[in-house]
Amino acid sequence: MSFISSNLKRARTIADFQFGRGAGRALFPDDSEFLMSRTNRIRQVSINRTRIATVRARDGLLTLSREGALSLHNFLELPAYRVTVHADAVPFVLQGKTLFAKHVVDVDPSIRAMDEVLLVDLENNLLVTGQALLCAAEMKDFNRGAAVAVRKGKG
Repeated sequence: MSFISSNLKRARTIADFQFGRGAGRALFPDDSEFLMSRTNRIRQVSINRTRIATVRARDGLLTLSREGALSLHNFLELPAYRVTVHADAVPFVLQGKTLFAKHVVDVDPSIRAMDEVLLVDLENNLLVTGQALLCAAEMKDFNRGAAVAVRKGKG
């Protein structure tokens, strides 16, 4: 049995809590590296100097980089944590623009406001990641307003 650092256990526990059992192992392999804050808390997790996730200081949950989002996308089964984007809005989302409710085609019914979500196209290809501003029911029912704050564009 291999030695697992307390930082790795902590990061995996956060991911399992936030995204479901097994997400921690999918996101953070044994060779994960940690950038710590001045108060000795995990700030970022990376693999081979590529950032996978950042731990938000305000609530201790994860925000994902593109690489982290890809790992989670491959691990999670449909429709978990996914918001499907209408084809007309894909170019804007890829530029990092906010996704509006009228451009949401489908959404995981368990998504709550402030959840970290994966934005996908109609074929379930990962576009970007973002933070839900509305719950799933609101995203589906509303025809106006921002639904997801996109973290960063693909380009």
